[in-house]
Amino acid sequence: MVTLPRPRPSAGEKAPDLGAGFRLYLGGESAGLVGTSVHLVALPALSVLELDATAGQAALLASLAHLPTFLLALPAGGIVDRYAKRALLVGTDLAGAVVVAVVPVAALTGVLSMPVLYAVALILGAVTVLHQAAAIAIVPELVQPALLHRANAQVGAAFGAADTAGTYLGTAVVAAVGAAKAFWLDALSYLVSAWCAARIPEPGRPAAAAGEGRPRRRLAGEIGEGVAYTARTPLVRDLVLALTLTGVGVGVSGALFAYYLLTALEAGPTGLGIVMGVSGAGALVGALAAPRIVARFGPGPTLLAGFATCPVAGVPLLFARPGPGWLAVLAAAGGLQLAAAAVAGTTQRSVRQQICPPPLQARAQQTSTWLVSGSKPFAALAGGAVATAYGARTALAVGTLVLVLPVVVLWRSPVSRLTAMPVPAPPPGDCALARGDRPPPAATEADPHT
Repeated sequence: MVTLPRPRPSAGEKAPDLGAGFRLYLGGESAGLVGTSVHLVALPALSVLELDATAGQAALLASLAHLPTFLLALPAGGIVDRYAKRALLVGTDLAGAVVVAVVPVAALTGVLSMPVLYAVALILGAVTVLHQAAAIAIVPELVQPALLHRANAQVGAAFGAADTAGTYLGTAVVAAVGAAKAFWLDALSYLVSAWCAARIPEPGRPAAAAGEGRPRRRLAGEIGEGVAYTARTPLVRDLVLALTLTGVGVGVSGALFAYYLLTALEAGPTGLGIVMGVSGAGALVGALAAPRIVARFGPGPTLLAGFATCPVAGVPLLFARPGPGWLAVLAAAGGLQLAAAAVAGTTQRSVRQQICPPPLQARAQQTSTWLVSGSKPFAALAGGAVATAYGARTALAVGTLVLVLPVVVLWRSPVSRLTAMPVPAPPPGDCALARGDRPPPAATEADPHT
């Protein structure tokens, strides 16, 4: 496997600027995540504490939020590779603002119910699928390949900070004005994100350049290219399999996490917000540390350790009891879990983006999203069924056990033996490096950006 040498910046050397377009992108996406974090505090408080949702209803709500990923992730990849990503970001942000505003309007008019929340979750999930496909695929167009890992680390750090700020803000707003009115803040965050996205300079469109002079193919054929690339590329295939198993485990336990804290552990909205806020801070720390950890240990060992930490950090929840001491333990465990997830997440995404040909970026990413997040609605329903039959604690234990399987996959994979980041994707038509084949010795000494 061809890899880039580990960077050795000289003392006092200033890191290259990632550009105004990337800063606008980062600001807009961070603003949107602040609103989403408010949403994630307000939604369980609204459904469980005000609308008296059962464990089955909480699991169904989580399942409907993820169902559009299973249905739309693959077409979204083809759409994003065809059209301008900036316009897609703006359009989906505006649509998201309208959808979340339905919740406070329904509460104001007295028609708020679980079916209304189901509909909002389903529609907002569909909008989010397209938005995230464009948001992930635009990053390699905004920064140079050599800066991609640093850019992804900054994205993770900014998102961790936004997540923490939004969680604590959401906790305060829910306590001050109620869960339903907190959704106005979510709607405002979408508008701020749309404003930032509209000001991003139009990036290049490598997919269009690569396909210039050739007739546009059917969308199904283009989707098939992304699926085939993922299945044929050894590093990508193993990473996506590990991520998919992680998605199943998170889908089972995540659907019941807030419900369990609010009911069995009697945490209340404030306790839930504290645990989620500290977890978000862990994601911030992990994302900031990711480039240094990878430079020190290599991406393979970093990925293996990150995936292995996640199930270990989930164990305290299985033994927790009501009380502030256990809430502190759960907050620390959540922070550790999301720190590990952020390190592993930014690293695996950078590995996949480095070796993926530019025209396939969105389709390859959406194939992964379809498998990973598309498994969550079914995992959430399975978790709800287990919780209904045997209790929420048993369902959480099942989800934690599933998180061990990705570690086994990576342990047996060449991914765990990566000592440095792979070379960037080769030009269209040269698929040897994208497949992971070893090039002639002279090729390893060539500039990977030529």
